[in-house]
Amino acid sequence: MRSSRFPRCDPEARAESFRSVRVIRAAWAALLGAVMVLTAAAFDTASLYLPGVGVLLLALGAALWVGLAAHGLAVEREPGPHSVQEEEPYPVRLELRPGLLPPPAAELHDPLLAHPVALGGRAPSRMRIDVRFGRRGRRRFEPGVLVVHDPLRLAVREVAVAGGNDEVLVLPRIEPVVAGAAGGAGGAGAAPDAGGDRVGLRGRVDGSAAELDLDGLRPYRLGTPASRIHWPAVARSGEMLERRLTSDADSAPLVVLDSARPESEEALDKAVRAAASLCLHLARRGGCALLLPGDRRPTAVGTDLGTWPMLHARLALVEAGSRPPLPARTRRAGAVMWVSASGLSPRDLPRSAAGGSWLVTAQPRQGARTDFTVAGCAGYRLGRGARTAGPAAEARAAG
Repeated sequence: MRSSRFPRCDPEARAESFRSVRVIRAAWAALLGAVMVLTAAAFDTASLYLPGVGVLLLALGAALWVGLAAHGLAVEREPGPHSVQEEEPYPVRLELRPGLLPPPAAELHDPLLAHPVALGGRAPSRMRIDVRFGRRGRRRFEPGVLVVHDPLRLAVREVAVAGGNDEVLVLPRIEPVVAGAAGGAGGAGAAPDAGGDRVGLRGRVDGSAAELDLDGLRPYRLGTPASRIHWPAVARSGEMLERRLTSDADSAPLVVLDSARPESEEALDKAVRAAASLCLHLARRGGCALLLPGDRRPTAVGTDLGTWPMLHARLALVEAGSRPPLPARTRRAGAVMWVSASGLSPRDLPRSAAGGSWLVTAQPRQGARTDFTVAGCAGYRLGRGARTAGPAAEARAAG
């Protein structure tokens, strides 16, 4: 089993060079032998017969051996998983079926391999290579090639690698959420406790607490309990009105991903990893919602994680320059975590979340206290007493 990183080769340029080597070297070797034999016959030089015939037979023998070894030779790449997380091993399994003769020498060139793999006459019939992808996104696979040649490379034959997936979706890596500035993302012992929440942002919403969140008044509906009737409004207006209470979905934490104007590709990747990690962290603790660039409404993620695979795949394809989603005009009862690739947040964000708001970014904020860290980003509480990026930066973010 081998390990490799993707990608480090140009298969088209390599195949073109193999074709040139096959044509030029084999032809020149045969031509050299023929010229030596003709020269020996023309000038009656017996000493040139032996090397001339030897070079000619060498070229013909190499071409015959390589041709018979490549005849019937096949290489198949078995289909692998359609998605994999960043830095996780992606298994590439190859099956080799030999030709009429064992190849004198062979090299396997594949875009998934960092270096060609040399194969001799006793090459294994099955191979496994672990490939790791450093960045999220969709990766397309170019076809590989098995090059069969003699030791002197006078004759070269190419056998295309068949089968396998055409592409794989690399998902953003999930990293633990750590309370406070210590520990760092991905550090040892950073995983949350099984029975608690080290960050303090619980997704579970207590039903009794949700009933206390008043979201306005609306006309009385038949069957509404008397405890929901707003009697002071009834006394003032003479009209039956009831309290409109926030729903559980509005009380759940909301994770918002802002991919606009990132400082670098690495900053955008960190923001995507942080949003994915926070969403999964909160979903496992009672549920949350995720708002992605371009969406008008957030998508709920429950404890069963039914919608998580779809959201995880969409996070892998987030690109820079998307319009940042704006906070809801109505006041949310739950917490809002604004994950920003640029380090900026809307000016009115603290007023839109009754449960508190956080800016999660890889850009450090001078003088602000770090509440938690995740995937190379830090979470800063917004609101009264929290430092901002300045009126000009806030105006740009709000616009």
